[in-house]
Amino acid sequence: MLPMVSTLRLLSRRAALLAAVAGTVAAKAHGETPVAELDAEAFILGDGTRLPYRAWLPGARWNGPPDAVILALHGFNDSRDAWELPAPIFAHAGMAVYACDQRGFGGTAARGSWEGSDRMQRDAASIATLLRARHPGSRLVLMGESMGGAVLLAMAARDFAPPDAQYVLLAPAVWGRAGMNLIYRTGLWFAANLVPNLSATRPPPGVRIVPTDNMDALISLSRNPLTVRNTRFGSIAGLVDLMDDALAAAAHFPATGLFLYGGEDMLIPKAATRATWRALPNAQATRAFYRNGHHLLLRDRGRIIPINDIIAWIRAPQSPLPSGADQAANAFLSADG
Repeated sequence: MLPMVSTLRLLSRRAALLAAVAGTVAAKAHGETPVAELDAEAFILGDGTRLPYRAWLPGARWNGPPDAVILALHGFNDSRDAWELPAPIFAHAGMAVYACDQRGFGGTAARGSWEGSDRMQRDAASIATLLRARHPGSRLVLMGESMGGAVLLAMAARDFAPPDAQYVLLAPAVWGRAGMNLIYRTGLWFAANLVPNLSATRPPPGVRIVPTDNMDALISLSRNPLTVRNTRFGSIAGLVDLMDDALAAAAHFPATGLFLYGGEDMLIPKAATRATWRALPNAQATRAFYRNGHHLLLRDRGRIIPINDIIAWIRAPQSPLPSGADQAANAFLSADG
């Protein structure tokens, strides 16, 4: 039993850490992508689901339509508030940011449950289509952090993905089953199928993971009432399903994308990120590596560096990044692991 106990502890730790950065597994929804609407507080999807959002828009100094409209998707157990530090900077640069809670997270009715990888991808596509209609003269940028990045990476290869969108994926969650050993995979199966409602809340004693060097941001995240704190093993299994989908989609990524990763990321393994980056079609992807960056790159104290890179890349995807992070990515890719 000891290997199984250790495995469950590891899974608990991963879930708790992702929850800090951020029921039963719901059946995946199928069918056509629903039409979305929005009111002052939420996106309203075709099945009636409300996804609360926050918006940051360019001020009066910006003439004409936004340079870009950004749909921003948060990470596991996080919420729309994940973007409150970088979004004002994007807005000041003339870019509109819409950040919504994904199903099962934040202030949604299904909070605490896993609604399915397919459903989350269709939600993103539906909302992106709505935003493009609202801002027809603007570039469409789909930006995701961790789990949100995995949702968008998996969606990009689907037939319902919005055409001609740019993708900005920050440390997308790609630690799928292919990167786990047999003990981890077996432990996950038992936890998800035998005790799916059991919650994984805290890492074991002595484990210290630093998702960002910005302690104010970390405290704000931990105290935010929208942060999900009790993670069910069923949700962990669903997250791993999503990570499997994202990893498999990397080789078929059809869009223009910027992929960012920090050298101090303690949540998404370096080996998994390298495998994903190596699978990407070179002509479609720009990779950016930040040696001192953490998992929450856009909440780090040095966040202005990747933010400026993102702004420059959105405007000119074929140009070198101002920070040189694209060159640093070459050295990261050539390393072992």
